[in-house]
Amino acid sequence: MTVTRATPGWKVEGPVPGIPIVMLGNFDLGAHGYVVEEFFIGGTATRYAESLQGVHAAGEATYRTRIVVVRPSDPGAFSGTVVVEWMNVSGGGDGCPDWSFLHRQIMRTRSAFVAVSAQRVGIEEGGILGDAGFALKQVARERYATLEHPGDAFAFDIYSQVAEAVRNHASLLGGAEPQCVIAIGESQSAIFLTTYVNKIDALARVYDAFLVHGRGSRGAALDGEMGGSPRGSDADRGDLAAVMAALRQETTDPIHEARVPVITVQSETDVIGMYGFGARCDDGTNTRLWEIAGAAHFDTWGMIAAYEDDGTLPVERLAELGRPTDEPLGMTAEELINSGPQQHYVLMAALTHLERWARDGEPAPHAPLLATTGEANSVSLVRDDVGNVVGGVRTPWVDVPTAVLTGIGARGAGFTVLFGVTRPFDAETLARLYPGGVDEYVRKFEAAAQSAVANGHLLAEDVPEIVGVARASWLA
Repeated sequence: MTVTRATPGWKVEGPVPGIPIVMLGNFDLGAHGYVVEEFFIGGTATRYAESLQGVHAAGEATYRTRIVVVRPSDPGAFSGTVVVEWMNVSGGGDGCPDWSFLHRQIMRTRSAFVAVSAQRVGIEEGGILGDAGFALKQVARERYATLEHPGDAFAFDIYSQVAEAVRNHASLLGGAEPQCVIAIGESQSAIFLTTYVNKIDALARVYDAFLVHGRGSRGAALDGEMGGSPRGSDADRGDLAAVMAALRQETTDPIHEARVPVITVQSETDVIGMYGFGARCDDGTNTRLWEIAGAAHFDTWGMIAAYEDDGTLPVERLAELGRPTDEPLGMTAEELINSGPQQHYVLMAALTHLERWARDGEPAPHAPLLATTGEANSVSLVRDDVGNVVGGVRTPWVDVPTAVLTGIGARGAGFTVLFGVTRPFDAETLARLYPGGVDEYVRKFEAAAQSAVANGHLLAEDVPEIVGVARASWLA
């Protein structure tokens, strides 16, 4: 489907010479047959408001932002699918956390990826923990001096206009024609996408599917405020605890139905720490909710291993990169942070199902929810006899465990509250669970992986690597 406004509000310039400011990994995408290009896009964006009559336009402003396009260098190899990430700005600059989790699947299917500077913080300054100095105009002022963002109330329409440009501006994809355009975003970006799905998509109608990853109970307000927190509150002054509290409100924004396929993928942190529990609802005709057992909002795979993982590394190196640490990215945690790679592999399965659903009409599988007890703000997870959660999307890391993996209970500096915990079993516990040693462990682990494949929550092509990493991680 090609979408064109009566008067297009956007104009694309580029590719911009030089190297864009974006972190896509420490490997050479060119060696994998991919081109990385940056474009500026600008024009007139609309902000929205809501009344008894519904959502409507409430003003216009000019904007100029940037997008980064990662596409196959050979247009003939392009799959036709474009994954468009609403870049995350919580750290004070543009980040692509879902590229970290999903680039392996994007690359092996020869899909294209577009990263969008949708929010003002990514261009100017700010962020949940204050001004970190990572905004585009702070890092490369000369390159990005002409960018202009009128505020996050306009971010929804800016994101829509990028999809229009992807569909209609041939140079963005090297002349290739897109057939399926999928919106993705994690954390703060997922909070904005929640509102986009519920309130904007019916008007814009430019995305074919949505992957909403790691949301809280509420979506962003149409005026651009995240989680409904008032302007000038502690949540705007760099207090992460206040931001988390702002997400734990009685008013919730479930995605109970949608125009196009939507899969919401949640970790334990999202369900409990960000009160995503409050927005739970039954799967609809076009909606699925997957809650991953043992996963944290972010983990060692997403923040460390992903930057080296180009799909060619031996399992021993992957195991080394994903091992537990209590000093993630220079921050100090009181315990080892979550080192389970299940979020990475489950997300790749989710993207596969979402694409198939959007293109071929084959719905994604359902999933059980994490087992919880309690009510309102006292909800907690139900755990098994070794300490791992019951229910949810099951993977071998929790069904055949060597540690307690959880997204709850982390303490430490900066964002470490979002990184969960790994509590390795001692030798006595491992001997009790696997008296046959590593061979028995791997045999049971592989059977659990095959069960997850049968349920649709892992991909069959990933099982050899998954099992190899498990063996290499034994008593590491």
